[in-house]
Amino acid sequence: MSSGDGLNHSLVPFEEDRTLVAVIDMSLSSWVIFGLVPGFRRRPEKKLGADEAGLLSLLYRWRDEAERHGRSIERICVGFEAGRDGFWLARWLDRHGIEAHVIHASSIPVKQEQRRAKTDQLDCRLLMRAFIDWLRGEAEHCRKVAVPSIEAEDAKTPHRERVARSRECTRVINRMKATLARLGIRDFKPDLKKAANRLDELRLPTGEALPPNALAELRRDMTLLRVLKGQIEEIREARETHLEEAPDEAASAMVRVLSKIRGLGVETADMLVSEVFSRDLRDRRAVARYGGLTGSPDESGARRREKGLVRAGNARVRHGMIQLAWRFLLHQPDCALVTWYRARAGADRNTRKRLIVALARKLLIALWRFVKEGLVPEGVVLHQAR
Repeated sequence: MSSGDGLNHSLVPFEEDRTLVAVIDMSLSSWVIFGLVPGFRRRPEKKLGADEAGLLSLLYRWRDEAERHGRSIERICVGFEAGRDGFWLARWLDRHGIEAHVIHASSIPVKQEQRRAKTDQLDCRLLMRAFIDWLRGEAEHCRKVAVPSIEAEDAKTPHRERVARSRECTRVINRMKATLARLGIRDFKPDLKKAANRLDELRLPTGEALPPNALAELRRDMTLLRVLKGQIEEIREARETHLEEAPDEAASAMVRVLSKIRGLGVETADMLVSEVFSRDLRDRRAVARYGGLTGSPDESGARRREKGLVRAGNARVRHGMIQLAWRFLLHQPDCALVTWYRARAGADRNTRKRLIVALARKLLIALWRFVKEGLVPEGVVLHQAR
C-alpha cells in the first residue's frame, strides 16, 4: 500500500527484474495465486486454502528461488479484487512488508462473448495482465481501491448497522401486516407502542378470535420488533455519547457543522462524514462520482442520449442524498439550489423526478465545500448546533 501510488496508474517505477508480482483469486474456502517471478520462464501458480500464513510463506519461497537464479528481489506486489473479504488481507500484508493493492473488480476488462470460458485460472490471468499494466504506469487498465485504516472502516459500522436494523424492522412490520390482511384485519398498526397489548382484542370479520398459531406468530414478531427498536436506540445513544466525549475529533466536528443545517439530521450528517467527507477526494467531480450521482452518456455519431445514473459510486450516499434533496425542498425553500430546481423543473412530474438527481449532486458538492472550506451554501438556513 504505497502512499506514492495513484488509483488509475502506479506512480512508482516498475523494475521487472527486481519485482515479484502475485495476484490472488479469492473464494470462501480457497485462494488461487498466480506469480510473475524474475528468473522464471514459466509463471508459477498455486492453490491454497484461505490461509494468510501460507500465502506469505509461498511469496517468500518464490523470492528465495528468484534469488537463487541470480535476481535480487527488492519489491513484492500482491493484487486482488475487492470483494467479500474486505481490506483485512491488504492491511495484514502491509504489516509484513508486502505491497498489497486492492483492485475494483468492475475495472478489469473482460471479453463480451455470450458464452466465454470462466475459471479461477482464467480470472487470475486477466487480473495479472491488468495489474502488470497498472504497475507499469499505464492508465485505464484497472483501478485501485484506496485501502482505509481499521479506524476509518470501523467508523462506518454504526450508521450501516442502524440502516440494517431499520430495514429489519420494516420487514417484520410488513410480515405482520400481511398476516393480518390474510385474516381480513386491515386497520391494525403493529408498529405502535401498545400494539402488543391489543392483540387479544383483535377479531376476525366473522367475530372470532385470532387463530392460535397466527396469534403466536404475531407475538414472536412483536418481541423481535421490540428487540430491533431497542438496538436502534442503543446505536443512537452510543453515537451521541461519542460526539459528546470526542468533540475535537475531525469527524465529530464535521457532524456538528452539518447538523447546523435545517433539514439535515445527525443520522444523515454521520453518514455523509463517514462515507464521503472523511475521504481525501480531489475535487467536486470526484465527489459527485463517488456519490454515484453522475450520468452515463451514450454518444455515437449524431446520437446523443443519457442512459441514466452510472451507479458505480457509493449506493448509500446516492440514496441518502436523493432523500435529502427532497427534504431540502420542504425545509430550505429559500436556498439558491432549491430555487434553481423549481425554476428548471416547473410543474412537470417527470422532469421533477429527473432533476432531483441533479439537485442531489449539486447539494453534495455544496455540503462538501461547506465542511472543507466553510462556504455556506447560498440561502441555506442554519440553526444552533445540536
